[in-house]
Amino acid sequence: MRFAAIETSTEWCSVAVWRDGEIAALERRAGNRHSELALPMLQSLMKDTPIDAVAFGAGPGAFTGLRIACGLAQGLAFARGLPVLGVSTLEALAQESGAPRVVACLDARMREVYYAALEKRAGRWHEMIAAQCVAPQSAPRPPGEGWVGIGNGFEVYREQLKGKVSTARPMIHPTAVAVAQLAAPRLAAGEGVDAAQAAPVYLRDKVAFTREELERRS
Repeated sequence: MRFAAIETSTEWCSVAVWRDGEIAALERRAGNRHSELALPMLQSLMKDTPIDAVAFGAGPGAFTGLRIACGLAQGLAFARGLPVLGVSTLEALAQESGAPRVVACLDARMREVYYAALEKRAGRWHEMIAAQCVAPQSAPRPPGEGWVGIGNGFEVYREQLKGKVSTARPMIHPTAVAVAQLAAPRLAAGEGVDAAQAAPVYLRDKVAFTREELERRS
């Protein structure tokens, strides 16, 4: 099986191509240039390689980045009649960490975080705390011990999240390699959908506070 993977939910632009278990990948810190960088980067990896599917980081994450990844995946899939698979950004963050018990936490702006606790069992990630958008000080502590905090939320809201995990590694971010690793068994099991059905997972529809809401929160 050969498929492309795209991850643009954070400031990083990451693409990969899976070829029968081998992964080629490129990654750049993109800022706001994901739409400019993602397709050329992916084309340089694919060259003339035929692909059977497209996977993308579905979110949660930056609204524009999620739309870029989903739109690019749909464009590639529509043109070739291929299935598409969205992969949770928080699950990809856990996968990238290499730890078995992970609290994945990304800065969601607006004084909130995207947050989930995931545990790896029998090669699959299981949610111990469901993915949610929450104020960092209100984020629930996962049960038991040995949890590793992953993602930039632990840098931005270090004080508010103190005590939630045993240790934190905030510099880790979701990657297309992690998306590909998670997508491979699911695509092999036929879990891909028609390109028209692919959609980002936002967790939050609101993108900005009104002035009144900001005053109430200050």
